[in-house]
Amino acid sequence: MEENPPAFPARTMAYAMAAVALGLTLLGVVVQLRLPAEWQPHPAIPPDAGIALTFPATGAFLVSRRPRLIMAWLMCAGGLLGSVNVAFTAFSFYWASQGEMGAAIAARAVYLVGWAVAGLMLAVLLPLYSPDGRLPSRGWRAVVVVGVLTTVFLIVMGLVRPDPDPADYPWPEVIHNPLEIRALAPYYQSLWLAPQVLVQVCVVAALASLALRLRRADPATRRQIAWPLLFFAVYVLLYLLGASASVAATLWTALIPPSILFAVLRYRLYGIDTLISRTFVSVGLLVVVGAVYFGVGAASSLFVSGYHQVAGLAAALFAGAFFQPLRRALQGVVDRALYGPVGDPALLAERLTQEVRRADPADALASVVTVVRDGLAVEGVAVEIADGSPRYVESGHVGPEPREVPLVWHGEPVGRLLVGPPGARRFAAAHDERVLATLLPYVADVAHAVRMAADLQRSRERILAAREEERRRLRRDLHDGLGQTLGAMAMTINIARMSLTRSPSAADGLLRDLRVGMDAVAGDIRELVYGLRPPALDDLGLAGAVRALAAETLPAGGSGHEEDAPAPVDVTVRAEGDIAGLPAAVEVAVYRIVQEALNNVRRHARATRVQVEITRTGAVAETGPGAEAKAGAGTGTGAGPGAAAAEVEAEAGAGPGAEAEAGAEDGGGELRVRITDDGIGLPAHLRAGVGMSSMRERAAELGGSCTVTAPDIGGTVVEARFPLTS
Repeated sequence: MEENPPAFPARTMAYAMAAVALGLTLLGVVVQLRLPAEWQPHPAIPPDAGIALTFPATGAFLVSRRPRLIMAWLMCAGGLLGSVNVAFTAFSFYWASQGEMGAAIAARAVYLVGWAVAGLMLAVLLPLYSPDGRLPSRGWRAVVVVGVLTTVFLIVMGLVRPDPDPADYPWPEVIHNPLEIRALAPYYQSLWLAPQVLVQVCVVAALASLALRLRRADPATRRQIAWPLLFFAVYVLLYLLGASASVAATLWTALIPPSILFAVLRYRLYGIDTLISRTFVSVGLLVVVGAVYFGVGAASSLFVSGYHQVAGLAAALFAGAFFQPLRRALQGVVDRALYGPVGDPALLAERLTQEVRRADPADALASVVTVVRDGLAVEGVAVEIADGSPRYVESGHVGPEPREVPLVWHGEPVGRLLVGPPGARRFAAAHDERVLATLLPYVADVAHAVRMAADLQRSRERILAAREEERRRLRRDLHDGLGQTLGAMAMTINIARMSLTRSPSAADGLLRDLRVGMDAVAGDIRELVYGLRPPALDDLGLAGAVRALAAETLPAGGSGHEEDAPAPVDVTVRAEGDIAGLPAAVEVAVYRIVQEALNNVRRHARATRVQVEITRTGAVAETGPGAEAKAGAGTGTGAGPGAAAAEVEAEAGAGPGAEAEAGAEDGGGELRVRITDDGIGLPAHLRAGVGMSSMRERAAELGGSCTVTAPDIGGTVVEARFPLTS
């Protein structure tokens, strides 16, 4: 690969600074370990050791990628000065232990400058210029100026420090400061404390600049800032508590460079928002629940003195009552702060609701997919719906191996959600799971609505096709059958009129032929009328028509199987409830389903007993406690999905008469048709033919269901259910 010329010298310099920093740090640690016990510095581990080991190396790596990034150079220079502090602190004590005070004094001046400037670069300037190498605004230059002036003042005060009292000096001999100003001795501690406070103010202001960036940033930049903000915040807390020289602070400071590296290079950040979210929620829960617990316990102990068990129980109950609502509230606050409106599950759910209200299911599905994609911050999201129209809707690109999430509507699988790979502003897995848990019910509702809309459209198309087919059949029968016959009859009448005077016998023959033709026409008309609606329904009613159909299809003593000897078939038809006045479409559907079922019994079942039950539940005539009992009668193995739905609705009623009262109120209820035989049952590998499909379609057209099952006791059960409305 060809080297980028401008980057080459910068990269070389950065790596050289990192190498020097590493060498100085290791040399300082080795020298410190060889110091006599009385000259060992405090603390034993140099506070800047973590800085010297990680900041220069990370800065050099960033320089190799982005040579002009100010942050990278701050890390290189600050880390190098930190290593100078580590090394020359050890050198100062080493030379002092050897009696070489001149060298020790010079080393002290060097490490003082390194300590002060490294602190300015890494604790003030680096947060101010994170993560893009620019200040948040021009107003923050004041913090830079104050920090620089304070650092210069600290260096000057350190260089002119009066020698301390030997009695209070922790080491064997005072390292004399040739630049000391003895007149400052009474005021030195106050003069040294003032710039220290200013430095703390600058450090807190630098941290506040990061927090301000986080508040105003877009989701991608917000995630970029989250890592350094978290680590700087913990460091500042340790610094303000006076623990910056502790082992924990040293180790924690060494972790700041990797966080900046992730931020600058826009890595996927390894779930920093999850860490922040869980930390915030856990601390908030601990503080509030603890306060409630101890507060209620203290109040209970005051008002119920002597009953410590009561106080503890009351405190636990109150704390438990606050726990879950508080957790949800804190989680909502964190989600809104980290992800903004795009990633807040509650706001996403509200947005989904608005999108669904404004459009029909098919258009709403595209909007839903877009909302889910934004909420998960992935490259693509798609919804695949079984038997839907459209079947597949995609926003973005889900890739070759998307994550599959099933869509379930009230226990019924309606499709699946396909989630693509994480996008540039990737959210954490824990947040994605919260978003999915919140949005999946909405997506499943829309998917179900799309399926229902597709089913409705297909039903309309089937009804339209059936109507047009019936019109075509009628036209063909009328034109090719009745039309031709009536035309021939008209010609016969004309011929008979002409032959009447000349040959009465010939005219009489023609009239006899005409009479036979008229009988044929009457038969054709009856066939047409019968095809539209069986006349037995009008003549005998539904129950009587079914009985006549049963007697015609399976006569007693008939054959259950054409190849076997004739065997009697006992057919029983029973009607319960008020089945008079049913809608005409329901009567025809019931008649045709029974007809098809009886034909299947005659052809295939080899049955000796057939029972047909027609039951209406919830009808006007079925008021009173007995109605519900009848509603449950006949429920057997053949109950399909419609039966389960009816039973759930019946259980929702209040009291034995609830279902009957509902039926009395709307005059409807449910009509159930059940045809049971004791034949050989269904074959092992059943292939639904035209007859079974037509039965199911007739029931589905009226909003009902039809199932064909084989009970364990043998035989076949055909059960159809039709909802009845006023």
